[in-house]
Parts: sequence; structure tokens; C-alpha cells
Amino acid sequence: MSQRINDYESLIADDIPIIDTRAPIEFHRGSLPSAINAPLLNDQEREEIGRCFKAAGQDAAIALGHELVAGATKQSRVEAWRRLTVEHPQGALMCFRGGLRSTISQQWLEQIEVSYPVIDGGYKAVRSWLLTQLETISESLNLLIIAGKTGVAKTDLITATKASIDLEGCAQHRGSAFGKRPIAQPSQIDFENDLITKLVKHQRAGTGTLLLEDESRLIGRCAIPLPLHLVMQRAPIYVLEGSLADRINHSHQHYILDNLREWIELTGDQDLAFESFSESLLNAALSIRKRLGGNRHQYLMKLMHSALAAHTKGDASGHRRWIGYLLTDYYDPMYDYQLLKRQDRVVFKGTRVEIDAALRAAGIDI
Repeated sequence: MSQRINDYESLIADDIPIIDTRAPIEFHRGSLPSAINAPLLNDQEREEIGRCFKAAGQDAAIALGHELVAGATKQSRVEAWRRLTVEHPQGALMCFRGGLRSTISQQWLEQIEVSYPVIDGGYKAVRSWLLTQLETISESLNLLIIAGKTGVAKTDLITATKASIDLEGCAQHRGSAFGKRPIAQPSQIDFENDLITKLVKHQRAGTGTLLLEDESRLIGRCAIPLPLHLVMQRAPIYVLEGSLADRINHSHQHYILDNLREWIELTGDQDLAFESFSESLLNAALSIRKRLGGNRHQYLMKLMHSALAAHTKGDASGHRRWIGYLLTDYYDPMYDYQLLKRQDRVVFKGTRVEIDAALRAAGIDI
């Protein structure tokens, strides 16, 4: 008997493996965190069938689908699903609406004696459920925001705390104009689905207060969903403090050394990696030219070009100079101005050790 799953909370919170049978173009627009794309139709086949459906109706489109996915093509796709069912025996099949594509995939698996459930309502229903959960959970969230100047290692505190969500990790971006990473950011829908999944897990765990890093609504090109961001803008704030020297060291490690390492891992070519890394830094500086002002921007570029020239010869320390300049002359004044407007929400300020102690005293598991 064909099985269907409609317990979306368990599906999401338990990371049930999902065989997503939609075409790659649909999958890349947005899917679920635990989904693996193993399409019934590739993009071209999907397009052909769509045209046929518009011209001749559903029966003709289904007939064309069986014609396009037949013989060796059908066999290879069924075999791909079979292997995935062996790797993920507790999983489920999914298409857009839980209709023809996942049902056909299920039937073809049953023909080789593999029983595997289908997600009722498909991706559309799960996505709708997630958006409802976003609204519901956001309304009841007990949030605590971790703020602090650039380079003070807010993300390190967040990731070391169990009851937290790393927003920058979800967005694959380090925040700020210089936060772009070599790997591409997720689509907005994937970002939302990942974030809401983490909210569902937090609510299910019943761990109380949730820590989030102080973020503007945009993290790179990923936008924090409005229901959550509105709650973030009302939540109490802990301000993490650190010395300028420590902040320069932290920024140098993450924005220079780690960033270059990621470029090398991505390209596999030292020279190409350094070229891409340099271009990314200079483009980031260009993006803040208007806010920085002409003279300060020229001085920043002079420091950056000097640092990059020294870096090509093996000395990466020159970056510390422009990082320090940017922190004290650009980021710090901007941060001080923004924090002053929210001073009524600040309930604690301190070093990492002091904030850890305050969180423990508040019953937050770190």
C-alpha cells in the first residue's frame, strides 16, 4: 500500500532525508535542508512537457513524459532512487505538490519491490507550513541579542552557545561589506527554510532563551524574514566588548587568512585564489566609498594595495594596518551611533568571560 507522510514537524525537526524528484531548476530555487535532488525529469524534459501540457492537456503531457523517460533513462533514474533509499531507509519522496512526479517515482520503486513514502502535499505544502511556523514561533520567542563592535568575535560566542542560531552561518556570509565568502550564498528561499528549520528545532527542544547575533535585515543578499527581524529589534541586548588589538587580530584571521584559505580550497590554484581574494577585498572597499568619503577611501585603498603587495611576498601582516584604520574611522563610529539609539535595550556589557558568566547566571546553556 502506498505510504504518505503529513507529519511536517517530525519531517523537519528530525532531518528526515528527502528525495526531491523536482527538476534541478526547481530544486535550486529553493528546497529543504535535508533534501537530495534526484529528479524524475531534467530541466529540458520538464520544459518540453510543460509546453505539451499547455498545448494538448494533461493526458498528452503524461504520455510524453513516459516517452521521454523510458528504457535506459528510466532505469538509471530508478536505480538512483533505489540507491538513495538504501542509504536513507527512513526517508521520503517529494515533488512540488505531492502529485504525479512523486507518485510515479513511488510506483516505479514499488515495481522493483522498494516501498518508500511520499510527502503529502509536496514541497509546496511543507514550505507553507514552514512560513506559518515562522509567524507562530517568532511571536513566542524569548530572544537575547548579542551585539558588539566589528571584530569582537560575536559569532564565536553564538556558535559556542547551544541555544543559538548562527545567522551568518545560514547566510554563508561573515556580515559587513567585507563579509562575502568564496562560496555562493544560498537562495533566499533556502536561507529561510534553513533558518525556520532551526527555529522549529529550538522550539521543539524547549531550551528557552534563544541567542542571535545583532544583524541588519540583510546579511549579504539574504534577508532575515520580517517576522523574526521585528522581534529581534525589540529584544534585550548583551554587548560583547574587546580590545582594539584583539578585534584587529580576529578580523585579520577571519577576513584575510580564513578568506584566502577558502579561495584556495575552492579554486585549487594559489595564484587564481589570491587574485580572486584581492579583487573581493578591493570591491568591498569600493562598495563603501560614498559612506567613507573620497579622501578616506583613497587612503584606505593605498593601505590595502600596499598590504596586498606585501602579501604576495609572503607577509600578510600589512592588512592589520588598514583593518585597524577601518575599524576606528568607519565601523566604530557607525556602531556607536546605532547602539546609542537602542541604549534602552542594553541590559549587560562585558568581555567574553563576563558575558559567559552572565548567561550562565540567567540559566542559558553555553
